[in-house]
Amino acid sequence: MGLEEIIEELNLLSNHEDAEGMARFGIRPEKVFGVRIPELRRIAKEAGKDHGLANDLWQAGYQESMILACMIEDPGAVTEEQMDSWVLEFDTWALCDQCCMKLFHKTPFAYKKVFEWSMREEEFVKRAAFTLIAVLAVHDKKASDDDFEQFFPLIIRESTDNRIYVKKAVNWALRQIGKRNINLNKKAILIAEEIQKIDSNSANWIAKDAIRELKSDKIQERLSTMKNRVQSHEIENKKP
Repeated sequence: MGLEEIIEELNLLSNHEDAEGMARFGIRPEKVFGVRIPELRRIAKEAGKDHGLANDLWQAGYQESMILACMIEDPGAVTEEQMDSWVLEFDTWALCDQCCMKLFHKTPFAYKKVFEWSMREEEFVKRAAFTLIAVLAVHDKKASDDDFEQFFPLIIRESTDNRIYVKKAVNWALRQIGKRNINLNKKAILIAEEIQKIDSNSANWIAKDAIRELKSDKIQERLSTMKNRVQSHEIENKKP
């Protein structure tokens, strides 16, 4: 599939009602087809990984074409310069989150960009930093607890940012770290309690919401089960 063929298919699949609905969430209607994510995944599967096509789709500038670019881009072909360029064009939470979930977390630069972007003032660049933390906490199975504990100072520092798309991402990052295992759960709760002491409406909301979920019976039971499984596996491996 080429750029023209994909744009034509997006036109055929366009849904004005969905496009108008997206506009209510801050997604600019003049650059939206109103095509849903399952359809984009189908198109991406048909197109396959293609660095050149991904760049063309990004340059087309439509919400859906840019999300498709993230889906078909080869993570191994992505450069730091490309990531820094693309992140500056994030103007909606949907594009930011999809790009982090479908592409950026798979690159070798993901952890580095968390630190760099968390220092930026642009709302969606900063959101990208904390969205990456949340996504890495779910998908990077080989990472150590230390890899995520290094993000706690960033979470504390940015917890006072009252911008909705930043504070929600900071909260998301803290919650996902705390759901990774029982050890990180305890430490994330302590961080949330520390954040709760800050004189800030944003910090207070982030902390309360994180504590509510991380201390919930559902999460505690799941993490306890995970811990028991790990311990059983270790015991089995030690048997002669």
